[in-house]
Amino acid sequence: MTSKKNGGGYADIFAENTGISSMVLQDGKVSQAQQVCLYGAGIRTVQDGETRYAYTMDLSEEGLAKAAKSIKAPSPLPLWGSASKPVPRRSKALPQRGSGEGAYQFLLDVEAKAHVLDDSVIRVKAYVSQRMQEVQFAASDGTTFHDFRPRSSLSVSIVMERGSKTQMGFASRMLQMGGEFFSDALIEEVVSEAIRRTDFLFSASQIEGGEMPVVMAAGSSGILLHEAIGHAFEADFIRTGDSIFTGQLGKQICHPSISIVDDGTLPNDAGMLRYDDEGIPGQRTVLVHEGKLNSFLYDRISARHFGVKPTGNGRRESFRCTPIPRMRSTYMLPGQAKEEDIIRSVRRGIYAESFTNGQVQIGAGDFTFFMKTGWLIENGKLTRPLRDLNIIGNGPEALKRISMVGDNLRIDHSASMCGKEGQKAAVSQGLPTVLIDKLIVG
Repeated sequence: MTSKKNGGGYADIFAENTGISSMVLQDGKVSQAQQVCLYGAGIRTVQDGETRYAYTMDLSEEGLAKAAKSIKAPSPLPLWGSASKPVPRRSKALPQRGSGEGAYQFLLDVEAKAHVLDDSVIRVKAYVSQRMQEVQFAASDGTTFHDFRPRSSLSVSIVMERGSKTQMGFASRMLQMGGEFFSDALIEEVVSEAIRRTDFLFSASQIEGGEMPVVMAAGSSGILLHEAIGHAFEADFIRTGDSIFTGQLGKQICHPSISIVDDGTLPNDAGMLRYDDEGIPGQRTVLVHEGKLNSFLYDRISARHFGVKPTGNGRRESFRCTPIPRMRSTYMLPGQAKEEDIIRSVRRGIYAESFTNGQVQIGAGDFTFFMKTGWLIENGKLTRPLRDLNIIGNGPEALKRISMVGDNLRIDHSASMCGKEGQKAAVSQGLPTVLIDKLIVG
């Protein structure tokens, strides 16, 4: 990772050409439509522990040279090498179902499907987005790559009315796919899920809080793993000492039945990366192996600091941003227990099925999550639908209190965007059914 031109340090350039289109349909009318183009390059140098960064939307030879000069970087053009183009191609957008008139018709089909599936639907709000990103990267250590990254999403919000009561439910999907994402099967899947969740709320209620066992359902409960634990594995927090897991590498941090990975190789997954934004190949990183802390999530800078190899987690929102350690798809590997046996083992507790908002303190690991839907467990059976409860605990402590891990891992492909240091990144998460022996329910 050296360059004679910058005195033995490191330099790289990241260029992108990204088109983003989105549309919102509410009550049969387009309430919002947007098209955005991002076209530019970011140039970075790392010298004696100091990082300098500049970006430009002028991708001419003169524009790139000016940006490089502003941070005393070597000229970026020699970094590309003779076999590489200095900027991504400006590709023409292809007409497809997820953009323009195609997006409008697709959203009308979403709304129509909701009314067909349940006549108590009185309002539908649907959002579709498509992001086509082409990137090119080169570094002073000889690393180069060129990649095309499509990403599409659909979000559906349903309002249903029965008698004097109304309820609202929500469902979404996001995958690294182009126009093929926008299928009739997708409409059926997402609308049906939104209706099921809304229908559930009519019979659900709340319970008096307290400390009790919590069974986390497979799939979307993985958001707890992502927020309460996953961020604390990102190596920049380890480097600054802000993570609760600082100094714990190689130590037993939970039950031997638990293994956790962060994966950039799942096909079409929102967190899939053939290469991260620093040119490191996509890979699968085992964070926890049989209860022992095995690895953190490293970008180039944190890996150099700790004397290890990067794990392919250097990500950035756009060419305007420096790469930082970010999760991709974070999930717990399946165990041996059957879900019905996990539920049967609980005398009184809750089965948490879906979540909305949450807050986490990275340093202390304390979290509060809002459970949207779930069930009361009484004498090993799901007896009463529940809604709108807070679940409160500490991430590392909750990890230690997992006593049963199901064999039914499910990756949740909802439209999940993770925010960190003002940057957003597409991620996914997953979980098998797990039993946490004790959390506060409020």
